[in-house]
Amino acid sequence: MKIVKANAGALTNFEVLDFLNSRGASKDTTRVIAPIARSEYKVYDYLVETAASTQTRESVTKFADKCKDFKVAKAEILNIINLRPSSIVELLPIIETPDTDGILKLVKDLLPPLPTTETHEDDAEEETDNGEQL
Repeated sequence: MKIVKANAGALTNFEVLDFLNSRGASKDTTRVIAPIARSEYKVYDYLVETAASTQTRESVTKFADKCKDFKVAKAEILNIINLRPSSIVELLPIIETPDTDGILKLVKDLLPPLPTTETHEDDAEEETDNGEQL
């Protein structure tokens, strides 16, 4: 691999995940087939649990283009794409622009929802130390 232009810019989590996928990273339990370092698998395992796993190149590009109308800095756009805030409370620490409602609407319209985490709750009722049922 040859580096054409060092430090060309920051990458979104989606772009890093896409790069790792192109190198052969996957949820394969053996993980011996792909030429991926252990540290890269740790990054991959983290990113597949984030918003990056549901995003597409088209949705990220379209969102970044539409954000230019709000005069949002590139670093702010990158953070919004990576974190995919779903409420104003999550968005306010990221941006300085007063038009948070418009940006939040763009997030909901253009970026796919966060991956769902399936939690399997036991149907069994819990007991307290006294043996009482909760």
